[in-house]
Amino acid sequence: MKTLISKYPIICRFIVIIVLYGLALFVSGLIETPFLKRYFPFTSVILLIVVTWFLFKIDKKSLKHIGLNVSFRNLSFLPIGIIIGAVAFLLAKYFRGLYTGATFEITTSDINYSVILYGFYSILPQVAIEELLFRGYAFKKTIEVSNVVKANLIFGTLFMLVHILDREVIQNKAMVLFLAITIPIGHLLFATALLKSKTLFFPIGIHLGNNWATRHLLTNYNNGDSVFYIPEHITFETWTPFIIVIVIWNVFYLLLTYVIWKWNDFPFMKKRKST
Repeated sequence: MKTLISKYPIICRFIVIIVLYGLALFVSGLIETPFLKRYFPFTSVILLIVVTWFLFKIDKKSLKHIGLNVSFRNLSFLPIGIIIGAVAFLLAKYFRGLYTGATFEITTSDINYSVILYGFYSILPQVAIEELLFRGYAFKKTIEVSNVVKANLIFGTLFMLVHILDREVIQNKAMVLFLAITIPIGHLLFATALLKSKTLFFPIGIHLGNNWATRHLLTNYNNGDSVFYIPEHITFETWTPFIIVIVIWNVFYLLLTYVIWKWNDFPFMKKRKST
C-alpha cells in the first residue's frame, strides 16, 4: 500500500477525497430525518466542512486557504454575493424579455413573505454543499497539481453532469442543451468569485442569491411565493430563437464573470484593500 501511495500520490489523494466526501454525504443521510431537515438542514454542510478541514490539515493548511475562517471581511462577501446573484438573475431575465417580449408583473395575490424569507434558509445548505464539493478543497487541489484552466474544465464538466443526469432533465433535449452550456458558465462564475475574493463565502452568496431569485424573486406563477412573475408563457417552435435566448443569457453571465475577475482593478476595491 505504501508503495502504491508513493508511486501514485495524486491519484491516491483524490481517491481519499472522493471516499471522504461520499462518506460525509452518506452519514448525513442517515442522521437527517425529515423533521431535522426541515428545521436544521445543515448536517451535510457541517460534515463536509469537517472533511474539508481534515484534508487541509493533511496538507498542513487550514480552512483559511478557501476563506472559510470567520472574519468580517469573509462574511461580508456573503450578503454582497446574495445581492449580486439575485440582481444578476433579474437582469438576465430582463434582457431575455427584451428579445422574447416577456414582461414582469408584481405578484397580485397575497405574497407569502414567510415562504420567501424561509427560502434563504432552506436553499443555503443546498448551495453550500455544491460549493464545498465543486469549488472547495478538491478544486483548489486540482489547481495546485495542474492549473486553473484544467481545474475549471474538470469541475465545470462535473458540475454540469450532476445537473443534467436527472431523469426528468435527460428526457428534455432543450433543457439538456440549456444546462450543458449554462452550468459550466455558472461554475466559471462561482470559481472566479472564489479565486478573486479568496473566500468561499462569495460564491456561496452568489449561488444562493441566484437560486433564491429563481424561486422567490421572479417566477412564472402568480401564486404568492415570489415578488414578481411573468404572465406570458413563452414557447419556442424552432431551435433558432431558443439558441438566441441561450446566447443572451450566457453572454450576460460571462460579462458578470469578467467584472468579478477585474474586481480588484476597481477604484473602490483598491481603496478597500489599502485600508
